Amino acid sequence: MREPEIVAYSPDYNTQMLYFTCSSLTEDDSYLFEISDRGGHPNVWVRNLSSSTVCQLSDNRASYQKSYVYFDGEPSKGLAKASVALDSAHGIVYYIQDNVVYQADRNGIRKTLSKIENGEMTAFCHVSSDGLRICVPTVDGRALDFDPQTEGTGLDKRPAYNIDERVQKEHLCSYLNVFSTETGVLLFRQRIPNAWITHVQFCPNNNNLILFNNEWPYRDCGIRRIWLSDGERFWQVRKEGGGRSRKDWVCHEMWTSDGSAIIYHGAYQNGPAFVGRIRLSDGLCQEIPLPNEYNVYGHFNISKRGTLVCDGYFKMPNDKETVRENSTDNGPDPHKKIAEYICQIQADWEKKTLSWIPLCKHETDWLGQDSHPHPIFDHAGRYIYFSSRREKTIGIYRTLTQQGGV
Repeated sequence: MREPEIVAYSPDYNTQMLYFTCSSLTEDDSYLFEISDRGGHPNVWVRNLSSSTVCQLSDNRASYQKSYVYFDGEPSKGLAKASVALDSAHGIVYYIQDNVVYQADRNGIRKTLSKIENGEMTAFCHVSSDGLRICVPTVDGRALDFDPQTEGTGLDKRPAYNIDERVQKEHLCSYLNVFSTETGVLLFRQRIPNAWITHVQFCPNNNNLILFNNEWPYRDCGIRRIWLSDGERFWQVRKEGGGRSRKDWVCHEMWTSDGSAIIYHGAYQNGPAFVGRIRLSDGLCQEIPLPNEYNVYGHFNISKRGTLVCDGYFKMPNDKETVRENSTDNGPDPHKKIAEYICQIQADWEKKTLSWIPLCKHETDWLGQDSHPHPIFDHAGRYIYFSSRREKTIGIYRTLTQQGGV
């Protein structure tokens, strides 16, 4: 294993990648888009990887906006850190600030695109692969409407009540808001009842097909997590049968690069963790159980050629379990956030085998969403980039992949 290379780090401020449902890199891997609180406020920046020069793209002079994950933010004010999404092909980034949707190119030229109305709360956005559409998921504000009696505690400040349970019992709704990136016109707004949507992703080869989730389902997570929408209908993706149960835990769905399948991971009820794939053409569900000892939380991501990367689960035979008080362990996921490795993984879906190659230790503390590694492959498959608080503050690092099929 190698020591990871520092890409962006300062002991005086935090710098993190964008959320892993989109890339943080332009298609030629020359520029890295990041969120940093250098200067005292969170803003969107872009880094020239050749010269290490940076350019500030947003102009936020407040804190962060309240939304999914950032529960203690200011309603309708500040940078919505969860909203930042990159159009890698064109080098244009999108973000929400003070409930306004902006776009900015890597030279810092900004344009106002649209505005979020109705007191709804936003979450992780996504840009279509051709750059023509952006999907902004929102939920009725009541879903995150808490008072001093239900104020969140711990690192993530999540409310004391169960958000999904409130959504179900009060019949709250989420909305898929799809805007034109050229005109800012709302192309369509699809209402999804009894849902708390926090992740959306356009199919790579079909702008009309959107992958979305139900976040933190308080019941039936095994079948309520992953959904698809064509703008008019919406339907569940993972169903019971073949060893799958509604009582499983399922998380972090994403597209393969050709749009032919959906990758996700989770854990069987009272059983091991697993990584899964569902083919769109015939609905074939293939899931590969992990070894029983691989029982620490992580995320999976996938390269253009189908190689997986993971920031969790893997353990060396003689590793000692880290003891850490982490309030985000109190969520619905069944595994502790104490993993240390970035691994490259080759999956044989037919034989149901995984070949794990540990590349480096990320050594983050997992204390809060921003310090989760959320690893991604660069577009060439040469490096894996990730965030980590392995030092005093959060920084961005990268490690070389093992070439061959990446």
